Amino acid sequence: MIGTWPRKGLCAFWESDLHPSAALVLWLAGIVAIQYLDYPGLGLMLAAAVFSTPAICRPWLGYVRRARWLLLSLWLIVAFNTPGEALRDFSWAPTYEGMAEANLQAVRLLAMLALLAWLFVRLGRDGLLGGLWGVLYPLRCLGLDTGRLVIRLSLVLENLQTEHEKGAWKKMLVGEARFVDGPDSVRVAMPHWKMADTLLLIIIAMIVLGGLLL
Repeated sequence: MIGTWPRKGLCAFWESDLHPSAALVLWLAGIVAIQYLDYPGLGLMLAAAVFSTPAICRPWLGYVRRARWLLLSLWLIVAFNTPGEALRDFSWAPTYEGMAEANLQAVRLLAMLALLAWLFVRLGRDGLLGGLWGVLYPLRCLGLDTGRLVIRLSLVLENLQTEHEKGAWKKMLVGEARFVDGPDSVRVAMPHWKMADTLLLIIIAMIVLGGLLL
C-alpha cells in the first residue's frame, strides 16, 4: 500500500501514523475549508500538505497538467462574468474584480488538486477503501449497504489503473467498450484507532463549530 508507516529518513519527521478514516475526514475538512480561505490560508494549507508528504509534488503536477483546460475555462468564465470595472474601459475585456476573483478561484482549484494528491499518496488504494469503510460504517445502522459502495469504488479505482487502448472513449459512447473484470473479493485492512486520531477529530470538530458560530 502506498503511504505505509512508519517512515524512515527525513520524511519520518513529517509523517504521522494517521488512521485512514481520520485522514479521510481531515481531507474532507480541508476541501470544505478551501472554499473560505484567501491567499494566506491557501498558502499555509499547501505548505502543510507538501511538507507533511513531499511525495505529492509529482502527482500534483500531473493533476495540474491534466486540469489545465479546466483551469483556463474557470478563469475565463469567472473573469468575464463578474460585474465591475472593465479592464481599460474596453467593453469586451474582463473586469478587474473578475480577474481578481478568477485568480483566487484558480488557486483554490490548485489547492484542491494538491489535497487530492495528498490523499492518494498518503493512503493509496487500500488505505482509501479502508478509510471510506470506516467513515461510512455508522450509516449501516440506518440500513444502508455501505459495503456495496466500497466495493464499487474499488472497481472504479481498479479500472482507472488499467491502460485503455487509444479511442476507447468512443467505443464507450456506442456501448462497444471492453471492461476489465474486477477482483473476486475485496480485502479491507483497518489499523488500530489511536488517541491521536480521536484528538484530530475533536480539533476538526471544534474548528468547524467555531467557523459556523463566527
